[in-house]
Amino acid sequence: MSNEDLVSVDYEVFGRVQGVFFRKYTQAEGKKLGLVGWVQNTEAGTVQGQLQGPSNKVKEMQQWLKSTGSPKSQIIKAEFKNEKKVESLDHSTFKIVRP
Repeated sequence: MSNEDLVSVDYEVFGRVQGVFFRKYTQAEGKKLGLVGWVQNTEAGTVQGQLQGPSNKVKEMQQWLKSTGSPKSQIIKAEFKNEKKVESLDHSTFKIVRP
């Protein structure tokens, strides 16, 4: 894999995404795709975090965050920002962060 394939993107998911194991499923999906990053609940009732990894896998994860989520979640929308190419990964794993 060449370095130019690595991207980083911040995300925020809106809807019924707290108290429905959304973070746990996000972490599992991220790991399954070989991505690194983090996920946490916000006081506003959303879930936010960062994804890093090969651009094609990040795209898959973005689609998952927009349309799948955890089984009991109801996603209204997912927003992505600060997408950029990175030389190397800032994280070693995909972790759940407690605010």
